[in-house]
Amino acid sequence: QVQLVESGGGLVQAGGSLRLSCAASGNHFSIGAMGWSRQAPGKERELVADITRGGTASYANSVKGRFTISRDNAKNTVYLQMNSLKSEDTAVYYCKADQLADRYWGQGTQVTVSS
Repeated sequence: QVQLVESGGGLVQAGGSLRLSCAASGNHFSIGAMGWSRQAPGKERELVADITRGGTASYANSVKGRFTISRDNAKNTVYLQMNSLKSEDTAVYYCKADQLADRYWGQGTQVTVSS
């Protein structure tokens, strides 16, 4: 089992920045890709950014150029730097980690962008 704990959410004005962190614990060996998804009220969960263990990143079109995902394998932690935030970025952000055939999710952290 892998446990994921997110931190760094909060309230920010449009145009501002936030940095999310997600630390993996438990049986965190052989964790592969990690990433972030988000779910806004009344909408389906969408993948925001993903990063392989080797550091190859991919992004949803809606956040390209504004969000940056990174990871520290030694700390089993993944980060999401969010710049130029918009009101439509308001959502609960969930960290995910893939381990062999399993996928684990964190409990989520709220990000609210006020316009």
